[in-house]
Amino acid sequence: MGGSIGRGFAPLAALSLLGACIPGGDRPERQHYPIYDEPRPDDGYERHRLDEGVQQLPSAPPAWQARPVTADARLIGAMIYTVRSGDTLRGIADRTGSGSEAIARANGLRPPFLIRPGQQLEIPAGRYHLVRAGETGIAIARAYGIDWSRIIAANDLVEPYVLRVGMRVLIPAASSGKTSIEERAAAFRLDVDDILTGGEPALAAHQRPARPAPSSGRVLPSNAAIAEPARLRGAFAWPVHGRLVGRFGPGASGEKNNGIKIAVPIDTPVLAAADGVVAYAGDEIAALGGLVILKHGDGWTTVYGHASQLLVQRGQAVKKGQTVAMSGDSGFADRPELHFEMRKGRTPVDPLGQLPGQ
Repeated sequence: MGGSIGRGFAPLAALSLLGACIPGGDRPERQHYPIYDEPRPDDGYERHRLDEGVQQLPSAPPAWQARPVTADARLIGAMIYTVRSGDTLRGIADRTGSGSEAIARANGLRPPFLIRPGQQLEIPAGRYHLVRAGETGIAIARAYGIDWSRIIAANDLVEPYVLRVGMRVLIPAASSGKTSIEERAAAFRLDVDDILTGGEPALAAHQRPARPAPSSGRVLPSNAAIAEPARLRGAFAWPVHGRLVGRFGPGASGEKNNGIKIAVPIDTPVLAAADGVVAYAGDEIAALGGLVILKHGDGWTTVYGHASQLLVQRGQAVKKGQTVAMSGDSGFADRPELHFEMRKGRTPVDPLGQLPGQ
């Protein structure tokens, strides 16, 4: 679907209404384009209703919806365990109810995690959740009403943040004065970092992630973890032509913008900035509305928000310049615009330093 219109842009007459334009990859000249910190007049634009939906392709529900988690973590006290002949770290974790990763951290063990009979291991106290097939970090965090970023920190999880079936993750205590676990779970809200680090379902032992689908015609199941590119191919390109109306970093009123905002007419094709695989396509982050997230390899991710239509789905392979969405004013957009982010690992990066023409 994206391939047939993937390289189309809005007519020049329409673009001229937007003032200065962001350059495309085929333009030889290099120009300076203004960045506006203050909101621009909307020229009589009538804001969309917040209850208007975003058009999406038929697809499987996100893994955190398809596989909800029961908050049945086991609380254990601190203890000392004496290693027996034939013990493994995972076996000790199963016997004590702790997590093998937590035991390794507490005792300074490093891969390949060798232990010997008679060795005394400290078993750290805490609440440990046993990860089952298909569970995601998002669903675990939502079940306990705890920010997923806190679970990442408590367990020293590192990129690519893959959970394995049978591992036990430490669930940090809720902050004092908070509501019940049910109320906290109901109030749980997603952000881009959650999707990037906690959106993939747990893999069974020795299971490999599924290969990306070649097109939107093949719907991958919710419980399939998706393999992402190992390496970034080529340079990044602009996702749309338009006027830059919001820049990376703190805004005039103190809010933080993890990307840039580009004003474009409604239903302008939004193009993939580089080859990649779709990590998310949906509208569960209210502020960003219709949202596509692509992973490109080497830790790079791009984010496309405020779309009116999503033309790809999770697990689909895309090419640089392919249409992944149509621009809109969904979410908290104050005009028809594209919210565009780039991240290296978990860290937001100013796109203006990575895109051509500056």
